[in-house]
Amino acid sequence: MMDDRIRVSDADREQVTARLREHYAEGRLSSEELDERITAVLNAKTFGELRRVMTDLPEPQPVGPQGAPPPQWAGPPWIVYRRGPRLLPLALLFLVAALVVPGVGWVAFAFLKVALLIWLVSCLVGIFAAAKFRRHAHQYWQSGPGRWQQSGWRR
Repeated sequence: MMDDRIRVSDADREQVTARLREHYAEGRLSSEELDERITAVLNAKTFGELRRVMTDLPEPQPVGPQGAPPPQWAGPPWIVYRRGPRLLPLALLFLVAALVVPGVGWVAFAFLKVALLIWLVSCLVGIFAAAKFRRHAHQYWQSGPGRWQQSGWRR
């Protein structure tokens, strides 16, 4: 416990005035009482004078945990989450069925060829679309702001 005769610092006065403002915000003090007490705190020279200002007000209660936040993922940041069905187990199941069931192997092989062809065509279309977009963006970037207004583009 602190001796009431010890002199207070400006930081101590600021701390008490901040607590008085909190009590005012919570409705424990009227605006006149707040003004009177802040004046008394600013004129206080010892801890005893500060204690007299705060005697009828409760001490701040420590706030308990407000509900724990959900735990953060601790794994590496490069992991990508995939939603939807897992394709690898389905592909492995299909491969095992193609190897075990007689006659299914040729059907599986034909299906694999069609799937690879569709994948190849979609990749090529994506590459050409990206190249076209990059070419147009590069042309607009080099032409400056006048070209944007001429072509109907607005910023």
